[in-house]
Amino acid sequence: MKLIKATEKDIPLIRDLAKRSWENAYAEILSKEQMEYMLNTMYSEDEISAHLKSPNYHYFLVFDENSNVFDGFLGYENHYEENTTKLHRIYLIPESKGKGLGKKTLEFLNEKTLESGDNRIILNVNKYNSAKRFYESQGYKVYDEGVFDIGNGYVMDDFLMEKIIRTFK
Repeated sequence: MKLIKATEKDIPLIRDLAKRSWENAYAEILSKEQMEYMLNTMYSEDEISAHLKSPNYHYFLVFDENSNVFDGFLGYENHYEENTTKLHRIYLIPESKGKGLGKKTLEFLNEKTLESGDNRIILNVNKYNSAKRFYESQGYKVYDEGVFDIGNGYVMDDFLMEKIIRTFK
């Protein structure tokens, strides 16, 4: 597996990977209408393009060298808060589950977070998403929860999780 820095030309691939992974991850959590709304707003070409232009926001494509396919992507933002990187997006297509790619991708994020000078990673996870257990297995802990209005009458009902990857003396 290798992680490849995404560029503007990768936006269609990111959008496709998001759709494929979301159809599996959220099929029993979100209505079809909410899923379409979120994909069309949070993963629009303009939205991803704006992220790619931000110096602190990074996308990496997860490439499986054994099968020669892109299995997912990672999107994170360094310095989201003081000493904190926010994991905005980590998605793998259903066919890639069980290959250890999620764990390796989070290890990569740990390295990139430390390189940036941050020492904490935060993320939001839907309260009904089984990914919460995966994050816990990787050292993340719930520190809060929240309901976030995302427009069009929809909300995100999430746990807020964090992982401290280095303590300052």
